[in-house]
Amino acid sequence: MNDVMCLCKIYAVLFWRHGLKSVSLPVVMSLLLGGVNAASAQEAPAQLRLMLGDVSLNKLPFVMAYDEGIYEANGLELIPMFTQSSVDIIRRSGIGVPEEFILKGDEETPIRIGGASPAIVRLTTKAGSWDPVILGSTHLRSRWHIVSGPDLNSAEELKGKRIGYSGVGAVTHLVAISFARVMGWDPNLDWSMMADGLAVEALQERYVDAFVADNLHGTMAVGAGFKMLVDLADYDFPVAGSSFLVDRDWLKSNRETARRFIKSAVEAVALLKTDKAAAFKSLGKWYQLDDPELLEYFYSGVDRIPRKPYPPVEGLKKVMEFYDSHEMRKYTLAHFYDDSFVRELDESGYIDSLYK
Repeated sequence: MNDVMCLCKIYAVLFWRHGLKSVSLPVVMSLLLGGVNAASAQEAPAQLRLMLGDVSLNKLPFVMAYDEGIYEANGLELIPMFTQSSVDIIRRSGIGVPEEFILKGDEETPIRIGGASPAIVRLTTKAGSWDPVILGSTHLRSRWHIVSGPDLNSAEELKGKRIGYSGVGAVTHLVAISFARVMGWDPNLDWSMMADGLAVEALQERYVDAFVADNLHGTMAVGAGFKMLVDLADYDFPVAGSSFLVDRDWLKSNRETARRFIKSAVEAVALLKTDKAAAFKSLGKWYQLDDPELLEYFYSGVDRIPRKPYPPVEGLKKVMEFYDSHEMRKYTLAHFYDDSFVRELDESGYIDSLYK
C-alpha cells in the first residue's frame, strides 16, 4: 500500500504540472487502484449473470454497461438478463426484449437489480425468501407518474377511483400507499388499489381508472393516447425502489467483485446521464423502442436518477412502517443495507470526477 501511495503522489504532481489542478489525491488513488484491480481482474474475470427484476429506466444503465464494455473494463464478465415474468408484464404495454437476454426457469444469480421494497416484504411474509444486502439504488425519491384516461383532470379526482399497481409490496404498491397518505387519504378506503393493474392494457380494458407508472410503462401509455395525470416527483417522498441486491453469503467472500460491480454501476449511471446517443442505442437493442418522440419522452426521466446511488435508507424506513408486522420487527434497518461501496467511491471524489 505504501508503494501505491507513492505512485499516487507522483501522479498527482504530474497532473498538477500539466494543468489538471482540480484532480485531488483521493481521485488519483481511486483511478490508480481501479486500473490496477481491473488489470488483475482481467486475468481471471468473475463470470456472472445479472438478474434484472423488471424492464424499466432503472435497468437501462446496466444494459448500457454491457453494450459499452464497462463491466469488462472493470474486470467483470457479466451478462444482464431479464426475468421471464418481467418481460411478460412489459409486453402487455407493447415492449419486447430479445429472447437471448431472458432468464429461463428459476435460475438464481448472486447480484440482482430489483426493488428493495418487494425484496423486504417477501422476506417478512413468504417462508424461505431470499435475504439480500442492498448496496445501492437508482431510485431514492418519488419520480414516476400516475397515468389515467382523459376523464380525470387532477390528482384530487383519483379519490374513489381504481388505482393499478403490480403486486403487494412492489414499488408501485409502496408508491401508491405513499401518495394516498400524502393526499391525506386512507389507502384502503378512499380509493381501490388493484393488483395486476400495471399495464396500458389495464387502462384500455378499463380494469383501472389510473395506474402508478414507471418511465417505460408511462412512455407506452402516452404513446397509446393516455395522459400523465400526476408527476410524483412534485411530492418528493422517499422510495425504496430499484436497488443493487446481492446474496448475503456470497458477499462475505466476494467483496472485491462487489466493489467492481458498484464501480461499474456508477460509471454506467454517468454514461446514461451524459451520452444520450448511447442510451438510445441500448433502448433500441434491448427494449425495441425506436420512435423518436417516445425515446425523448423516456429519456426525460434520466435527470432524476441520482448520481450517487446510495442505498434507499429513508425509503426502507417507509417499507418497515407501511408493512409493519411481527416478522418485520425482527429486523433492524441496518440489517438490510451496506453503503460502504458507494461511500468509498463518493468520498474519494471518483463519482464527481465522472461528471467533469
